[in-house]
Amino acid sequence: MKFSCSKPQLVEAVTNIQRAVSTKSSVPALEGIFIQAKGSQITLCGYDLELGMTTSLEGQIEEPGRVVLNARLFGDIVRRLPADTVSLSVDKKETALIVSGASEFSITGIPAEEYPDLPSIQEESPVELPQAMLKSMIRQTLFAVAETDAKPVHTGTLFELQDGVLRLISVDGYRLAVREEKVPGEEGLRFVVPGKALSEVLRLLKETDAPVTLHVGNRHILFSIDRYTLISRLLEGEFLDYRSAIPKEHATEGIVNTRQFVESVERVSLLITDRLKSPVRCIFEETEIKVSCSTSIGRANDQLEARMQGAAVEMGFNNRYLLDALRNTESDEVKIQLNGPISPMLILPREGRDFLFLVLPVRLKSE
Repeated sequence: MKFSCSKPQLVEAVTNIQRAVSTKSSVPALEGIFIQAKGSQITLCGYDLELGMTTSLEGQIEEPGRVVLNARLFGDIVRRLPADTVSLSVDKKETALIVSGASEFSITGIPAEEYPDLPSIQEESPVELPQAMLKSMIRQTLFAVAETDAKPVHTGTLFELQDGVLRLISVDGYRLAVREEKVPGEEGLRFVVPGKALSEVLRLLKETDAPVTLHVGNRHILFSIDRYTLISRLLEGEFLDYRSAIPKEHATEGIVNTRQFVESVERVSLLITDRLKSPVRCIFEETEIKVSCSTSIGRANDQLEARMQGAAVEMGFNNRYLLDALRNTESDEVKIQLNGPISPMLILPREGRDFLFLVLPVRLKSE
């Protein structure tokens, strides 16, 4: 195998592909990047048996072939090469020679035959969405994905396509995030994508109307994004019946400036540390929200304007969960719905229901 290509393009491709490579595996090939030169395309692939990513770039190919190179070493080398062009050749003993300007590296490769095949997907009809829309939907729900494996299916986000509406739902036992958009197509689809895969999809998506295509199979999903394809296994199990978790009625409702609420909670949270955990106390009154916190090192009080209707409510929240929800609204103002001190708080857009965030309260000790 022998080819040459642009260094900046190769660096970008290797940096992205490296994130799908296994960092520690009993199969040495899985710690590598699979490289294939064929026609005028150089294809790179990373795969850790759960998540696979491939991309291709243009290059001058003198001799087709394929090899697997250690991802960490190959990545470190190409990022530090001095010239704008890189040439790579592999001999019959799988030794790769990487040349750029005055720099020359010779590293040992692994036979391509030892690299496992990526899963294939047999699907009926792909779903096509604008990249900016999917990027926003993932960004606004990924924060609520469970971090522990207590219920593995909740370490992913539920995709639900029904009656021309796509919903993404994440839940972790303390909060719930729902985001929806109208999309073409009426077919019913329901599957759960691991949070790790969605983090990588989020990095690849751009703020454009260019399409991203989702190919959904029985056990895997494939995202086609520009020159990248990302394949991930789907999570199995019984996902929370999120509709029944959302309160149907509320006694108190109001509009609040998102930024002011975030800044107020951030200020009183200065007293909270990993060792000194304490809930943030919020008192929702007709014209204001009083925010306070007290730990063994001190006490903080703050307040902000609000337009509330209904009974005054005093509630406690985990500061991180409350901040995550408010920061991910991406709105100047939000609607808050409450139904007493031990019912979840709902955070919605001022108009409509494009997103819905639910944050469970923390029981407050009487002072």
